[in-house]
Amino acid sequence: MQNTIQHKFEKEIIQVQTRDELEAVYQTYFARKSGSFSKLMQGLKDLSKDERKLYGKALNDMKMKMEKAYDSKKAELNKVELSAQIAKEHIDVTQPKLPVKERGHIHPRTQVRWQLEDVMSSMGFIVEDGPELESDYYVFDTLNIPSYHPARDTQDTFYIKNHPDWTMRSHVSNMQVRLMHKYNENGTKPIRAAYPGRTFRNEATDATHEHTFYQFEALMVDRHITIANLVGVIKELLHALYKRNIEVRLRPSYFPFVEPGFELDIKYVDTNKNEKWMEMLGCGLMHPNVLKAAGYDSHKWNGLAFGMGLDRLVLLKYGIEDIRFLMSCDLRFLKQF
Repeated sequence: MQNTIQHKFEKEIIQVQTRDELEAVYQTYFARKSGSFSKLMQGLKDLSKDERKLYGKALNDMKMKMEKAYDSKKAELNKVELSAQIAKEHIDVTQPKLPVKERGHIHPRTQVRWQLEDVMSSMGFIVEDGPELESDYYVFDTLNIPSYHPARDTQDTFYIKNHPDWTMRSHVSNMQVRLMHKYNENGTKPIRAAYPGRTFRNEATDATHEHTFYQFEALMVDRHITIANLVGVIKELLHALYKRNIEVRLRPSYFPFVEPGFELDIKYVDTNKNEKWMEMLGCGLMHPNVLKAAGYDSHKWNGLAFGMGLDRLVLLKYGIEDIRFLMSCDLRFLKQF
């Protein structure tokens, strides 16, 4: 079966004509949960130690060969695309009259970020920024994600060479305990804070995923925080952003740093005038272990936290279909905002 998967992959790679087709083939085999090869890797946990060692080596060898074929085809397509782009964008430097220099304007992501910051400030939240190069202590340990926790395997984190405890933060939640340490005066004061920023993950790039993207997160700690407070803050934030009443629903979910945890969906109308639910953000009441890491007595204090993809908010607000436009620097796209 292993050789069959490798043979099919290499055969399909040869036939693709565009980078989009190439990425589609790659995801068919290497998508984290549904990829054919990924399922083989997931099956290793059911084998004995000796079998796992034997088959693990064979799968790693096969993965190297498949990725070599992928890289080779990608380089070939990039070369073809570059040649076509050069031919298309050829400039006659002898042209006697150049167009008047245009002025730029604010990027749509920045516009949405500023709107969110204004709303949170109006509700009494401070707005802070923080380090993108971070220690795994703040990215994982203080968030109830110790070294042995399986959640670390799902983050696809970039680590720094020769510094195993340094990471490019995979979420802005690294700011939670940092900010509580900064403002709670040894666990004696409440805090409200929002902290948008850039994050990094080893993601395959497609219409809805980027390796570099932005998140917006907020927390509130006080003595009597409830789920009603959580929903109220989020609804007020989304209402101010989209300029309409927002209907939301909560679905139970799991995040290590909140308990209970939820996925929050919002109702929207698609292009065919059909009402649908869209997953918008993760949220919950702050886990006692996170409160303890910040110096609070978790029997007297509790809190809420929620985080969302800032880029996803931009896509929904402006009807943008592909997240990659946001990083394209293409003036034909940016001039629309």
